[in-house]
Formats: sequence, structure tokens, C-alpha cells
Amino acid sequence: MISLLKVAWSTIKVFFAFICCTLLFYYALLWLNEEYQDYHKYDEPEGRAVKVFEAFYEKEEMNWIDRLQLFYEIGE
Repeated sequence: MISLLKVAWSTIKVFFAFICCTLLFYYALLWLNEEYQDYHKYDEPEGRAVKVFEAFYEKEEMNWIDRLQLFYEIGE
């Protein structure tokens, strides 16, 4: 009878620890969601930002064969 009570008590402790960890994880996810809810990663940069990419095909018109060849070369 005593070993049955020890097993039951151990099971209750593990269940309680699982519930506590689950709640902690849930509230951590809620906090992260609130933290990044208003974060706009596609906004214009501020300060002395410099555009580092310029496509070479903007200067001249490309036909579909050249565009297909570019697609196969660089894997866009």
C-alpha cells in the first residue's frame, strides 16, 4: 500500500511539474508575440542607410530568353 502511495505521489509531482512548465512556455510565447507584434521589418531604414543591391537588368530591357538564362545561372 505504501509503494502505491509513493508511485501516486511521484506521478502527481511529475504531472504538476509538466503543467507548470507548459504554462511557463505558453506565457513566454505570449510575451514574445506581444514584443514583436508592432515590429515592421520591411520599413524604410533610418539614418545613413545605403542601398547595396542594384539589378543589372533594370538598365536595359531583357527578353524572356535572357531572363530564363539568368534564372538558371543564379537560381532565382
